[in-house]
Amino acid sequence: MRTRESKQLKILRDDHIGDPLGLMFLDPSAEQQDAILERLGNYLGRRVKVLRVDLASECAEVSVEVHAQSEAASQIASAARDLNRKGMRRGAIGLFREALELDPVNRDAAMGLGLALAEIEQYDEALRLLKLARECGPDDAELLYGLGHICLKIERTASAIAYLERAFELDPGHFGARRALAGLGRKPKPPALRVRQEMLTRGLIASSVKRDGPA
Repeated sequence: MRTRESKQLKILRDDHIGDPLGLMFLDPSAEQQDAILERLGNYLGRRVKVLRVDLASECAEVSVEVHAQSEAASQIASAARDLNRKGMRRGAIGLFREALELDPVNRDAAMGLGLALAEIEQYDEALRLLKLARECGPDDAELLYGLGHICLKIERTASAIAYLERAFELDPGHFGARRALAGLGRKPKPPALRVRQEMLTRGLIASSVKRDGPA
């Protein structure tokens, strides 16, 4: 039985540069509220009701309501992952789609289907689903690597680098992310060093350089 559930999504501007949804970040003023709600409705589909949007220049926090069977959807997505690991991709894709029918914003189903479709080079749908999965939960190294891999395949190199570097930051031991960055001529920095450098750039911590004498 479907129940009415409230969920929180976080939509990042950088994930939607150049697509219709990304236009809402260009003018987040109150005067554009109806247009913003329309864009979100078109993006999320008729089964997801947008309740509230807190929109800033870099991201949107979106409260939604959906009639779903989340627990059943997650169980089916888990079974689909098992099938995919065993090489039964066709059956896995069918189950992932079934899970999304039960819950259109189920992170596990969206991520699993996105990764499975990427394996058979259906990149457009795979990219859309992996972005949705990212919006439904916390960042995940494998998800970000999948986004980076697809962006490389469709020749969106700048986006690929951003995703792969974020994947490496979350999991410095991720072999795929490390190898892909090396292939792009990028030497990923250890996460702690990268964070410190960003803080120095923003003036959040003081430099350790000392003067030997009076200026």
